[in-house]
Amino acid sequence: MDDKYFSMKNILLTLILFLFFSSCSSLRFSKEKDAKKINIISKLDLNNVVGDKIPVVINPGKFNKDTVVYKMPRVVQGTYSISNFGRFVKNFKPISYEGKVLNFSSEDINTWKIFNAKKLDKILYEVEDTFDIENLEDDIPFSPAGTNIEDDNFMLNLFAFIGYFESLRNNSYELIVSSKEEYKKSSALKLVSLKNNSKGLIDSKYFAKRYFDIVDNPMMYGNLDVEEFMVEDIKIVLSVYSPNKNHTAKSLVKTVEKMMFAQKEYLGSIDSTSRYDIFLYLSDDKEDSPQGLGALEHHNSTVVVLSDSFSEEMLAKSIIDIVAHEFFHILTPLTVHSEDIHYFDYDKPTFSKHLWMYEGVVEYFAQHFQVNKNLIDREEFYKVIMDKIRLSNRYDDSMSFTNMSENVLDEPYASNYYNVYQKGALIGMCLDIIIRTESNGERGILWLMKQLSDKYGKQKPFKDDLLFDEMISLTYPSVKIFFENHVQGNIPINYNEFFEKVGLKVVEGKVKTNFIRSGNGLIFKAGEDDKKIYFGSNVANNSFWADHGVVDDDLLISIDNVEVTIENINSILRNMYGWEPGRDINVVYQRDGEKREIKTKLVQSYMKDKVIIESSDSTDQKKIMLKSWLFN
Repeated sequence: MDDKYFSMKNILLTLILFLFFSSCSSLRFSKEKDAKKINIISKLDLNNVVGDKIPVVINPGKFNKDTVVYKMPRVVQGTYSISNFGRFVKNFKPISYEGKVLNFSSEDINTWKIFNAKKLDKILYEVEDTFDIENLEDDIPFSPAGTNIEDDNFMLNLFAFIGYFESLRNNSYELIVSSKEEYKKSSALKLVSLKNNSKGLIDSKYFAKRYFDIVDNPMMYGNLDVEEFMVEDIKIVLSVYSPNKNHTAKSLVKTVEKMMFAQKEYLGSIDSTSRYDIFLYLSDDKEDSPQGLGALEHHNSTVVVLSDSFSEEMLAKSIIDIVAHEFFHILTPLTVHSEDIHYFDYDKPTFSKHLWMYEGVVEYFAQHFQVNKNLIDREEFYKVIMDKIRLSNRYDDSMSFTNMSENVLDEPYASNYYNVYQKGALIGMCLDIIIRTESNGERGILWLMKQLSDKYGKQKPFKDDLLFDEMISLTYPSVKIFFENHVQGNIPINYNEFFEKVGLKVVEGKVKTNFIRSGNGLIFKAGEDDKKIYFGSNVANNSFWADHGVVDDDLLISIDNVEVTIENINSILRNMYGWEPGRDINVVYQRDGEKREIKTKLVQSYMKDKVIIESSDSTDQKKIMLKSWLFN
C-alpha cells in the first residue's frame, strides 16, 4: 500500500484514504519428506530483546538432502504490495549438530540456501520491528501487517518472524513464545500448553497445522487490555494497547458488541469461525509510531492500527467502519475465493481478477449493514455513497477492474488499488440494486454471496475465469451486461441510472465536512520549494476556515501551540481528523509576513457539493425498491 506513507508529494492526498484497507487467502503445497521430524519447532524469546530485535530459533528436524532453502515471505495475503520481510532478518546463522555455523548463501533478500543440510540442527536469527522505522525508510509494510517490539507491548505478525522451507511448507508447526509472567497475551492460534521455564519465564506453546496457519494468526503480548464476549456461538476477543491509556477495551466493548451482533444478524446463517480476535493498536503519533492507519484481516482475527488521540466517538466510528469491513471478509475471500488465493505463493503470487468482490463488495456490506440495522440513518448512508463516488473520481474511471486486480503489484494498476474501496464498493451497490429490481425486491447481492458460500466454502476454491458465468447463471442477463461493461470493460458507471431505479437523485447541496478537507480533497498542501505546510485552494469550500478569513497560500504556523512542520504534519492531520464541534483551538497562520491567530471554539463545518436525496416524485414501485434495498 504505497500511498499510506506520507512523502512530501503525497502526504496531504493520502490522509483521506488512510481508513480503508484489506483481503486474505489459503494455501496449497506439495508434500516432500525431506525432514524426518513432523513438527517444525519455532521459538520467539520476548525476554531477550536487544535493539528492538527478537531472537528466533527454527528447528526443522533432520534433513535427508544436502541443500535446503529457507525463505521469508515476499508478499502476504491482504496487502497487495511487496513487503520483503527478509530484510528485517538479522544475523542469520544455520547451526550444525556440532554447534558450528554451516555454509549458506543469500539468494535474494528473502532467501537463504543452506549447504550440507544433513548436518543442520537449527537456524538462529533476529527480527527487527517495523513500526519505529516507518518514517525513516520507504516501502515499509503497512502498519497492520507490521511488527512492534517494545518493553511493554509486542505486535507479532508472525509472517515477519517465521519463514518456511520450500520443501516443508505443508508440515505442521510448533511455536513456543517465551515471555514475562505478567504479560497478557492474545491469539486465535491454538494454545497447547503454558509452563514455567528455567529462566522464570512463561513458555506458551502453540500449534499450527501448516505454514498458512502460522502467518494467518497474529499475536499481541504485553501491557494489554482484554475483553471477551459471545456473539451467539462466536467468541469475540478484543485486545487493546493504548500507550497513553486514553482508551480501554472496556470502554470500547459495547461499541464492538453492538456492531458485531448487527453484523451477525445481517449475515444470518453464515459462520466460518468459532473465535474472532480484534487486535487494536493505538498509535501515539510520535515519529517512531506506526504511520499507516487501517486494518489487515485474517480468517479468525484482524489487526487494527488507529490513533490514540482520537476522541471516544471518533474511535468508535472508525472501529465500526474498519472492523466491520474486516469481519465481513469471513464471507469473501475467506469463504468464497479463487484458486489464486487458496494456493497462495508467498514469493511469486498470482492474483485473482475479483478484487471488486473481495474488497469492494465487502466494503459495500460494511456500509450497507449499518443502515440496514439502524446503526446510521439513510441520509448518512447516502453521504457515504456520495463520498465514495467523489473519491473514486481520483482514479482512472475507465480502467478495467479485472485487469487491475490481476496486475495489482504493477503500474499503472498499483496506484489505482485504493479504488477497490471506492468504486469496488459502488460496483457492489449497483449489483445489489440490479438484483433487487429484477427480483422484485426478494433478493440482493448478499443472497448471491450466500449461494456461492454454500457451493464453495473455506476449503473449495472457484476457478477464477468462471466466476462471472456462475454469478450470471444464478441471477439475470442484466448482471452479465453490467459485468461486461463496467467490471471487465472500461465503461464508467453512470450512477444516476441506478439511483433512479430506487427513487433517488443527485443534486447540489450543503453537506457536513471535517476540518481538514472540502469536496475536492484536503485543504492543506506542501510547499513546492520549502518544507512548510500551506492552506490550499480547497479551503474556500470549507465553511469553518473560510468564515475565519483563511485563504489559499496562507502559511500554517502552529496548532494548539505545536509548531507545524513537514515532519510532524502526519500526526497533526490525524489529530485534526478527530476534531469535533465544541473543542477549543488556537491556530496561528501567516499571510504576507504577518501572523494571524484563530482562537475559538469549533463549530460544524460545511462544504458545497453534490448530495443524494430521495425524489419527491418517486413512484410507489420505486419506494418499494428503495425500502427493499435499504432494509430487507
